[in-house]
Amino acid sequence: MPTISPRKVAQVIIMGRELDRAEAELRAFVERMDEDEQAELVAIMWIGRGAFEAEDWDEARATAYHEATTPTADYLIGTPHLSDNLEAGLEALGISPQEAEDDLL
Repeated sequence: MPTISPRKVAQVIIMGRELDRAEAELRAFVERMDEDEQAELVAIMWIGRGAFEAEDWDEARATAYHEATTPTADYLIGTPHLSDNLEAGLEALGISPQEAEDDLL
């Protein structure tokens, strides 16, 4: 299971929805995360888009960590449907994205 705070993922979801306005903020937020959090964020997104199943969490995380060839912020910002995929990934992992987002508001 992810160790990254669901609130951090929710923050990325919210900023991803407003990418035109919040790209610089999103980039800075992701860049402040450590490598483990960045890998987990990518793994959650991959699970959400169906590249991995939730049961394959350890493999998804390891793959994200070891195959990182571009800055994570660049990769995520260039990913279509980023927010939708992160929401779906959290749900697949049994974490309510709505509750995490509500905690921020």
